[in-house]
Amino acid sequence: MSGRYNICLDVGGTKVLGAIFNENDEIMYRLKKRSKDGGDTSSDVEKVIVDVVEEMIKESGIDRKKINAIASCAPGVIDQETGVVLFTPNLPWRNYDMRASMEKKFGVPFFVGNDVNLGVLGEYKFGAARGYKNVVGFFVGTGMGGGLILNGSLFTGNQFKAAEYGHMILDPEGPLCNCGQRGCLEAFSSKQGMSAYIRQQVSRGRKSLLADDVTDGVFRSKRLKKALKEKDDVAVEAVDRACHYLAIATGNMINTISPDLVLYGGGVIEALGDTFLKKILKEVDLYCMPQIRSTVELKTASLGDDSILYGDLALIKGL
Repeated sequence: MSGRYNICLDVGGTKVLGAIFNENDEIMYRLKKRSKDGGDTSSDVEKVIVDVVEEMIKESGIDRKKINAIASCAPGVIDQETGVVLFTPNLPWRNYDMRASMEKKFGVPFFVGNDVNLGVLGEYKFGAARGYKNVVGFFVGTGMGGGLILNGSLFTGNQFKAAEYGHMILDPEGPLCNCGQRGCLEAFSSKQGMSAYIRQQVSRGRKSLLADDVTDGVFRSKRLKKALKEKDDVAVEAVDRACHYLAIATGNMINTISPDLVLYGGGVIEALGDTFLKKILKEVDLYCMPQIRSTVELKTASLGDDSILYGDLALIKGL
């Protein structure tokens, strides 16, 4: 390596999380900013990303000349070879040449990949999925992402477009998804899907502690945790509904892939501990063949907010 530090970014629908890794692959500095505060165009979101990188460099006191590379995820379809973000359902990016833009700004190599692909890769190399050969990953955040490890390697499919099973259609007459289809897993089980359900119920006159949170956007995961603790009926229904459709999707993936492990990560899973996993485990056996189910483990990610950051690091290091 030409430098000692790697900067890794997790760019989501509502936030940008950044971290600086030292030469021992340890996080030495981190920073989070809300991406929605940046505006509604690709350049607005890019400004938030640049601000995060610049602030981390300044506040950590590292020498710019010792930065080896920068890597980021993006939530959507990415051409990993060219660094172009083709489409993101939850950010205003269409055919956005993220690599060229970032390399011009910072003068170091820049890598970019799909957010959940990198999250699963991070868990596979550094976290809960180590030692498994075939891994199906569901990451529950603002949206719903998927990632696959097949026979010990990250599977990205033709032109890096694989594993978008957050957009697996479970009900063609279901709620509208940001991808333009109806009844996707994301439209039921992501923060957006759960927020839309809560908003709908509140519009019908029902009370919820999350009513104000979902008026103009999505709730924060910690707020959902509090609502569940206080037995908010609408919040409980939203989570039960989300887990029901996650159980169906999990069963479909178990039957299709026969993985060693199904892994659940993302901000919602991190905030709620095993709540989602317990609800999914109660239902999943209804939706897959018992002979296949018997050889599959289901568990939550262990790196928390850092799964994607470690996936970024694995991308930089070519792991």
